[in-house]
Formats: sequence, C-alpha cells, structure tokens
Amino acid sequence: MRIALITDGIWPYVLGGMQKHSYYLCKYLAQNEVYVDLVHFNSSNYDISKLEFFSEQEKKFITSIIVNFPKSSVIPGHYIRRSYLHSKLIFDVLKDKLSSYDFIYTKGFTGWYLIEQKKAGKIKGAKIGVKFHGYEMFQRAPDFKIKLQHHFLFRKPVKKISQMADIVFSYGGKITEIIQSIGVNKSNIIELPSGVESSIVAHTITPTLSPVKFLFLGRYERRKGIEELNKAISHIQNKNFEFHFVGPIPSEKKLNLQNVKYHGEIRDKQLLNQKIKNCDVLVCPSWSEGMPNVILEAMANGLAVIATDVGATNVLISDKTGWLIENCTKQNITNILLEVINTNSNEIDHKKTAALSLIKNEFVWEKLILKFISQIKTV
Repeated sequence: MRIALITDGIWPYVLGGMQKHSYYLCKYLAQNEVYVDLVHFNSSNYDISKLEFFSEQEKKFITSIIVNFPKSSVIPGHYIRRSYLHSKLIFDVLKDKLSSYDFIYTKGFTGWYLIEQKKAGKIKGAKIGVKFHGYEMFQRAPDFKIKLQHHFLFRKPVKKISQMADIVFSYGGKITEIIQSIGVNKSNIIELPSGVESSIVAHTITPTLSPVKFLFLGRYERRKGIEELNKAISHIQNKNFEFHFVGPIPSEKKLNLQNVKYHGEIRDKQLLNQKIKNCDVLVCPSWSEGMPNVILEAMANGLAVIATDVGATNVLISDKTGWLIENCTKQNITNILLEVINTNSNEIDHKKTAALSLIKNEFVWEKLILKFISQIKTV
C-alpha cells in the first residue's frame, strides 16, 4: 500500500499538535510497511533532509517531499491566501504521481487545490481524506478579535474543503458533531483518535500526597484559557495546593505566588515525563480544542485531568478519569479546583488509575495505526 501524507509540517521540524499527530501517523505507517510519500516543510534548525527522528528501517518506507510554505505578507487574510498557494504548489509536485496512491491523506489546507480539482472532475485517482485538527473556528472564541477571524477568514474555506473531500477525519466527540453540522454526511466521516507511544506509558500511578499538585502543560495561547486560570488560582491562593506550569509562558502572564512554579519549556522527554509524574492533576481549561496531546501524555503518565468539554476531550475525560467543566470561565475553574483540593486522595488516585488504564488499552499508536490501515483499506 502507498499513501500520500500531505501535511503542514511534522514534529519536531514544525511544532504543534497537528504536526506531532502527523509525525506519529507517518512513523507507524512505515513500521507497518506502508509506503508513505511524506509532503512537509521545515521551520526549525534541524536538517530536514536527514529525517533523523525516524529509524533507518522506517526511512525505507518514507519518501520525503519538501514543499516550502510561501513567505508571509502583511495584507489581512494572508495566511489563507498563502495556504491556498501552498496547496497549488503541492498539487504541481504530485499531479503526475496521483495514480500511484491507494489513499491521499491531507492535513488542514494542504489538499485544498487537489480536492478542488478532483471535485471538478479535472483529475482522477485515489480517495482524498482531509483532517482539520479540531475545527476550532466552529467552537467558542475567547475574544471578539478571534471570533471575527473565525467567521470571516476560516469558516468558509474549511466548510468548503470538508464538503468536497471524499473522507473527513475526526477525533470523535463534539468534533464529529461539528463536521456533520457543516454539511458532511456521516457516512463520509471516519473517527480516529490520537494517541501516544506505548513506550511512554507509565506502569503505575504516583500516589497523591498533600498538597495536591496541579499542572498546566503547553505554550501560552489565548484559547488555552490561561487568563481565566490565573484569575482562579489568584482567587484561591490561600488554599493548600501547588500549581506547576511547564512550557514557554511569557513573563507578564506569570503569577508571583509562592505555591505557583514555572519550569519553562522542557524538550528532554525523560525530564518532561518526570515533571508530569510529579504532579497529580492536569488542568486544560481551553476555549476550543481538538484532542490535546497534553491530555494524552498526562494520562499516560498517570494523571487525572480537569478539562473543558470542547472538541474531543470528552472521549478521554469522564467522571472516571477526571472532571469535565462546561466552559472556560474563572468561576467554573475556581469551583473545580476547590473541589479537587477538597477531594480525598484515594478518590483522586482512582481517577488517575482509570486514566492510565484507558490510555494503555485504547490510545496507543501501536493499536490505533492498525485501525487506521483497516479503515483506509475499506474506503
């Protein structure tokens, strides 16, 4: 089997949740001896020609095709125009190879022009699937500026591409509901969650001790809800808890409180996993999400999770594995932090154990990739 995997970059050449998902998808397809034409680009200091983050055996099944993303412009809406141009550049590179593929998997806007051409009957070839990370432009926006961007820049092209594609991939949960609401037939939707490598899954949880240790893991981004989280922490600062932030948080967004610790960005996997294991509960109070890698990684290290019920978080979080809150407000976050602080440590440990078990059984790439290959063969 040969698949074209058309991406907006793969981790760590490009950082981001979609990019990490693309990396693992490529890696585990290659491990299962599926030939992958990987279309990607570089925005790091690594030498992308070496593909050094794949094993030599994996690289036997990967053909790297580099199509650089067009340079930036100051004109409003430039990202959408650059994305469309990028999709045309990708089409020009692949147009003579389309008949060699059994399936074409596109991320974000990368397949825009290719999907248009097929829908218009100008080209023939394998079915084309599209994956928009979390359809965040159809979820709640944290402020008016982002809401305008969602409505006037992103919704129309995303809806159009999703409707034209042969297959639309979803993480499940509320994302599938969004995809159906914009006019995609349920029969054209394939649900496939993201996952982690089995090698990072902890054997057991670390028992909860006093004080309860909360964790925020990730970079600063408005939709991640750090402003609301900071207000909630400040409101309950005299309670018995610790809060740990791991990620590049700007200095002006940091709280000057004794029980709040900032560890900066940690790229070393072993050190990162140890920092995660030292905590008890991940807090992910986002306004919008796909299926966050931070939740998967935290659960794989034996943490329970507090998360807003957005995107596909409810596929992972329930009252067995953590606490779901309706939306990202200071009051909601304050209430749930106080509830956890006052929860018996044994009850927290039950949630941590259930979270770890769920990841082990259902959300490791070694199992997910077999489902993906089976689904591709079916379509």
